[in-house]
Amino acid sequence: MANALYPFFKESLSNKEVDLDTDAMKATLIDSADYTYSASHRTYVNATVPDVGKVAVATLASLTIALGVFDSADFSWTTVTGDVSEAIIIWDDTPTTPIADVLCAFYDTGMTGMPVTPNGGNINVTVHSSGWWAL
Repeated sequence: MANALYPFFKESLSNKEVDLDTDAMKATLIDSADYTYSASHRTYVNATVPDVGKVAVATLASLTIALGVFDSADFSWTTVTGDVSEAIIIWDDTPTTPIADVLCAFYDTGMTGMPVTPNGGNINVTVHSSGWWAL
């Protein structure tokens, strides 16, 4: 699988159901042995029932959109335990989103430090200098 924006996320943007710079955007560390990307997945529940593949979750901060590029500050998953993880899912955790917990993006290639083996410590993520994605 290559990195991808979920198709329903694109629709949600067009319908003004997701606001990237004000919604509560989160990043989940994923074990690819337990979760496989599907373009038909729409919400975070699709990606984690029952918590399949979820290793750690972090809230993204300093969200910005500039010239169509969505970016955030670097972040950490803290005291991470669990399976070797190969992917990251970005999703919208805003309770007021008309369609709850929209899956935004799936990353499993080109991520520095991936795969990662949790050892109970923190996993620091440096967001690429060109941001998460450009529209």
